[in-house]
Amino acid sequence: MDYETKPEGYYDNVRDEMIKYLPESPKTIIDIGCGNGAFAVVLQEQTGAEVWGIEYMDKEAMVAKEKLHKVFSGRCEDYIDDLPDGYFDVIYFNDVLEHLVDPYEVLKKIQSKLSKNGRIISSIPNVRYHNTFMRLLVNKDWKYEDFGVMDRTHLRFFTKKSILRMYLDLGYSVITHEGINRSKSIKPYLYNIPLLFSQLDIRYPQYATVAQFDKK
Repeated sequence: MDYETKPEGYYDNVRDEMIKYLPESPKTIIDIGCGNGAFAVVLQEQTGAEVWGIEYMDKEAMVAKEKLHKVFSGRCEDYIDDLPDGYFDVIYFNDVLEHLVDPYEVLKKIQSKLSKNGRIISSIPNVRYHNTFMRLLVNKDWKYEDFGVMDRTHLRFFTKKSILRMYLDLGYSVITHEGINRSKSIKPYLYNIPLLFSQLDIRYPQYATVAQFDKK
């Protein structure tokens, strides 16, 4: 997979729209796929929490190490066992799970790393987003791109329903599940297809989910 040719700014994206999902006064946070730490630093500044990161790209991880409490460089699957049990109040996966070979297994294994009442917060692309969906339906095309919903480094594709089902099947309680970064423009011909236009999920390129795993 080619992560070296991502567009400028890909690894220093501050996801302002994801900050609002933080629970009150978290003490420990880990940002999986932290890039160069730009988003995690904002979390650190706003909460005063101890913030860790895991980043696949070594060059970006080296930058993040200068900013965060602890950073692992490499695949997140390789470090889950090294994380302390019952430690993190928040675990972020901002546009990460779709890049994994088995996101279900990762979400299952990382349950033990959550503190009591700890939360997973994720952003996952929506393959039913109108640009992608209509390209497939009307143009009969499945075209990969450098970034976005059809990022060529994505290994998994999700919809609103399948994201929710993934969490529920793994025993999580879903607190919030909603579309983010809503499209401000819908192609005019969609208005003439009531069944499609009434499905509000096509307006959102991503879904934000907040989930909690209730330990027995």
